[in-house]
Amino acid sequence: MDQELAADLQARRADHLYRQRNRHSGPQVPLIKVNGSQLLAFTSNDYLGLANHPKLISAAHSASKLYGLGSGASHLVTGHTDLHHELEQALAATTQRPRALLFGSGYMANMGVLNALLDRRDAVYQDRLNHASLLDGGLLSGAKFQRYRHNDTTNLADKLVTTQARRHVVATDAVFSMDGDIAPLKGLSQVANEHHAWLMVDDAHGFGVLGAGGGGSALAQGLSSNDCPIYMATLGKALGSYGAFVAGSEELIESLIQFSRNYIYTTALPPSVAAASLASVALLTEEAWRQQHLNRLINYFTQQAQSMGLPLMYSQTAIQPLLVGSSKVAIQISDELRQVGLLVTAIRPPTVPKGTARLRITLSAAHSEAHVDELLVALGRLQQQGLVGRAEQ
Repeated sequence: MDQELAADLQARRADHLYRQRNRHSGPQVPLIKVNGSQLLAFTSNDYLGLANHPKLISAAHSASKLYGLGSGASHLVTGHTDLHHELEQALAATTQRPRALLFGSGYMANMGVLNALLDRRDAVYQDRLNHASLLDGGLLSGAKFQRYRHNDTTNLADKLVTTQARRHVVATDAVFSMDGDIAPLKGLSQVANEHHAWLMVDDAHGFGVLGAGGGGSALAQGLSSNDCPIYMATLGKALGSYGAFVAGSEELIESLIQFSRNYIYTTALPPSVAAASLASVALLTEEAWRQQHLNRLINYFTQQAQSMGLPLMYSQTAIQPLLVGSSKVAIQISDELRQVGLLVTAIRPPTVPKGTARLRITLSAAHSEAHVDELLVALGRLQQQGLVGRAEQ
């Protein structure tokens, strides 16, 4: 076994696709200690800078003293505390949906929804750039699996016309995690409704930063619960905590409680995590300046990068991909940035399509404009050296 696995690992190294973990010491803040070196990080999904917020830490500490550490059981046994219940109610209110249901992670939520609602009699339609959890959930559901061209509502409509499935689910990321662009949810909703399909939105990278009060991409694009009947988002990104939830109708949530194996057969989140998430939801409105500051940083970075001719992919979100192409060069740029005290992750296939390796730059409300300037200066230096290319005109 080891000989065969070693050969596979060596092949991955040869293709410049080998992944290694960094050892990080301390909280999620812009200046972090990684493998013993202090670096200015542009890698975290902590978009609002809440992961180290004192109110989240205090809430988790208080809940641990009252409830202990682990929840001890699944939600349907004795793991569902009043904190979990309050969090679900708060998330439903924030997203303007009738109900919400907690899951252990976004991956578990997407898998759990698609496998609970679909089987071999059904069909699922997925954007080509969807997150792996949506793709895996669709494939494992047994439903007829089709992928439509990225953000192409016409291509989706053509595919919906051709099937005779019992149920049709259209699944899409709201903000695409490696590209940073936003799905045309209103157009997708219109196509889905015309063909009696259910729209499922994964808003892992939009919830908390987009929409009124951080309520997410569906609200930002004016979609009601009827327009977007299945809404999923995570708590471990903009909210700085951990876990995920699905929001929707009474019938949807009750169906997931009854039929989603990923919900039924797993231990509930620790009460302390639920308490921290509750504190974070409150901060979406109490400290709304965080979304405003993040938007200013996004605009500042994109304007400066464009004036420099940096090959940024189009994005209006905190995810700002610098297109490189070659996996080898992407790693080299990342290493060069680390040498000057900056941490930016190189993203390579199979996470992104072959030939589209990139630096995934993520901005946070915890960053300052001076932090962004430091990154821009370093990228400009690498551009002068010819390591970073120029945007095509």
